[in-house]
Amino acid sequence: MRGLVRVATATTLAGIGVLHAAWGRGSTFPLTSRERLNDTVIGRDVTPSPMACYGVAGLLAAASALVAGLPTPDGRLRRAGVCTVAAALGARAALGFAGKTDLVSPGSVSARFRRMDGRVYSPLCLALAIGAVSSL
Repeated sequence: MRGLVRVATATTLAGIGVLHAAWGRGSTFPLTSRERLNDTVIGRDVTPSPMACYGVAGLLAAASALVAGLPTPDGRLRRAGVCTVAAALGARAALGFAGKTDLVSPGSVSARFRRMDGRVYSPLCLALAIGAVSSL
């Protein structure tokens, strides 16, 4: 079961990373317009720069690799990395559940974003944090 959780968590992190990279290239998937993407995913009118999207994609790729056990499945460095991933995702979840996501993403205050944050983004971050810890 632990192996399944590890694979599911690593795959989800990688998939979200790919989505951020696509957004950096100008995609609005899964929404139909930039305005709708901004309102739903970012919570404000200003679109993050491509470099910001690529930066998040890179961090998610690194998190995915750590959770998957790459480059080595054991060791203190991996353990520290996975604990950092879990702490960051757990903090993001807690801020979202408290309605304080704008503390880490200034301006993320649209009503649609806040609904999605409470219903989707924060629970997903919590599940990924738990999955990351379970991968140790």
